[in-house]
Amino acid sequence: MPLRPLLLFFFLFFAVPVVSWRPWPNAKPNSTDFLYGGSKKYEGSSEFVHLKYHMGPVLTANITVYPIWYGTWQSSQKRIIREFIGSISAAGSKSPSVAGWWKTVQLYTDQTGANISGTVHVGEEKNDRFYSHGKSFTRLSVQSVIKSADFCNNVCFHYFTFPSIVGYTLPYAWVGNSAKLCPGVCAYPFAVPDYIPGLKPVKSPNGDTGVDGMISVIAHEIAELSTNPLVNAWYAGQDPVFPVEIADLCEGIYGTGGGGSYTGQMLNGKDGATYNMNGIRRRFLVQWVWNPLVNYCTGPNALDQ
Repeated sequence: MPLRPLLLFFFLFFAVPVVSWRPWPNAKPNSTDFLYGGSKKYEGSSEFVHLKYHMGPVLTANITVYPIWYGTWQSSQKRIIREFIGSISAAGSKSPSVAGWWKTVQLYTDQTGANISGTVHVGEEKNDRFYSHGKSFTRLSVQSVIKSADFCNNVCFHYFTFPSIVGYTLPYAWVGNSAKLCPGVCAYPFAVPDYIPGLKPVKSPNGDTGVDGMISVIAHEIAELSTNPLVNAWYAGQDPVFPVEIADLCEGIYGTGGGGSYTGQMLNGKDGATYNMNGIRRRFLVQWVWNPLVNYCTGPNALDQ
């Protein structure tokens, strides 16, 4: 079945108890965290990181993101997410910009040398305000919600590729609003984990801790869905069942010097809000991604570029 450059995002108004990615490091780091984590010299740089291309497809055609809003979402919350996605390929945003961040993702290519698409936009949206499949999910029940839409325990987001939902291969993902459930894990640094006493949260740039925290998580998975949609393209490690992808390598790094439990140097607005890049009419805080040319994490707000 053909792979279409369509990404379906399933936004949940609650957290889902399944093990997946989160922007804050584990309370008890293991050896893998150090192998794929920070460095004394460059953000994320490590002699142990071997990101390789495994010959699979990447998303080189224009990318469309189709949101499903599951549960009750305010219009203001939807606008924040829409405008972030629209900012990925927006020209003319003030530097450092979301579009500048995406240029690192565009460095990745397929077998023919074609780069990741520079065009990402929002497609048709669907609303499921009344929790048609309840509030407890499995992978299959998420697929059921997607099909019906016609086309926290330490978890913030996950993506899958479902080959038969509409007759072609469809990468899709879900992300939960962490405003009420596990914000210290999923909305860091706008909220902080209980296991790190004394650390104060920073002010979110759009006035919504949960949704502002979601932005980096959404960015994380759009980048990985684009560079590794079938889990056979760009990743580090030997096991494709548990790939370490281009955003996994840079978890929690938002600026120069970042690594471990330090976010790196971010920007502070006149209103006291913390961010690291500009988009359409808004500011956002987005984690960096792995740069295949220099072999460390980079972002548009780096102080040394």
